[in-house]
Amino acid sequence: MRTSWRGCMVVGVALTSAPVWAHHATAAEFDVTKLIVLQGTIRKVEWTNPHAWLYLDVKDPDGKITAWRIEGASMNAYATRKFPRESVTAGIEISITAYPSKNGANMADGATITLKNGTRIFFGGSAPVDGLDEDGSPCIFGRRAGCRR
Repeated sequence: MRTSWRGCMVVGVALTSAPVWAHHATAAEFDVTKLIVLQGTIRKVEWTNPHAWLYLDVKDPDGKITAWRIEGASMNAYATRKFPRESVTAGIEISITAYPSKNGANMADGATITLKNGTRIFFGGSAPVDGLDEDGSPCIFGRRAGCRR
């Protein structure tokens, strides 16, 4: 039985393209026209590929806690940015800007985390950056508050 060159190429392209097909576009799952701010306590952070996940317990005015799942960037993106993982750990209180899920679930695509001391850290992957510093640079990598939208 002869194997055709064309058949091998089709199989090769299909196998190497599968991870691209499996990935989603941010705008397909999240509403990038609605920026929300969530405040709460980090329950846990999963530093995994293809995305990190931050689990945030958000307390409403009546004291009811709602659990949110917030998607972040890839480990490769965090390594490139020198993301300060030690600053984002379970038990700390934060606020985070995020783009909510289109299906109404308590899930969002994360953008910028603000720590209690005012430090802002860009947590997102493909989410739009939600603010700029006075010099026009994105509010990322631990720059202080003073961002404008």
